[in-house]
Amino acid sequence: MEQYKQEFIEFMVDCKVLKFGDFVTKSGRKTPFFINTGFYRTGEQLKRLGGYYAKAIKDKFGTDFDVLFGPAYKGIPLSVAASIALSEEGADIRYCSNRKEIKDHGDKGILLGSPIGDGDRVVIIEDVTTAGTSIGETLPIIKAQGDVKVLGLVVSVDRMERGQGSKSALKEIHEKYGLETTAIVTMADVVEHLYNKPYKGEIIIDDTLKAAIDAYYEQYGAEE
Repeated sequence: MEQYKQEFIEFMVDCKVLKFGDFVTKSGRKTPFFINTGFYRTGEQLKRLGGYYAKAIKDKFGTDFDVLFGPAYKGIPLSVAASIALSEEGADIRYCSNRKEIKDHGDKGILLGSPIGDGDRVVIIEDVTTAGTSIGETLPIIKAQGDVKVLGLVVSVDRMERGQGSKSALKEIHEKYGLETTAIVTMADVVEHLYNKPYKGEIIIDDTLKAAIDAYYEQYGAEE
């Protein structure tokens, strides 16, 4: 596993973004692990997060695209942080997000940040995709702006579980919409890095938690 992926996993733990316990996902699944990017709360944390996203974006998509689109609300700071990180590596990518409510005064419209228009190549940035429902809401907003090519989707963690059917949410998105998908890390990476290995004097994933994670994947794990 690449060094930056190991660092990112530890970074999520430090920021309390990656948690273990009893949770319910947006799709209603009871899960022993949860990723909440809302816990990135400081400028330094966002700077580092943007850097990790930038590495994943460059690895999958390069920098030959025009706009990084972050769906409201959590995608807004993600698109800003990652576009800043990309600029520090010499790629001046525009950022754009949508509003939940259309603004009816001043700078009217549904978008904030850069406009999107004909010929633009767009990469979508999100926190986590569990069942793949949000992309179905995001794509029509982007495509309504003109003859736009959406290249793909990048998320922080691939939960590696079923979407609407038996395949993973990211694989379903690829097959349904023709989008390339990538993640900074997968849950397999997380388990590999943390299982029975001390981090700051603590075993984060012990045998009991590993068994709960395995049971979750027995029920919701995606088919290859």
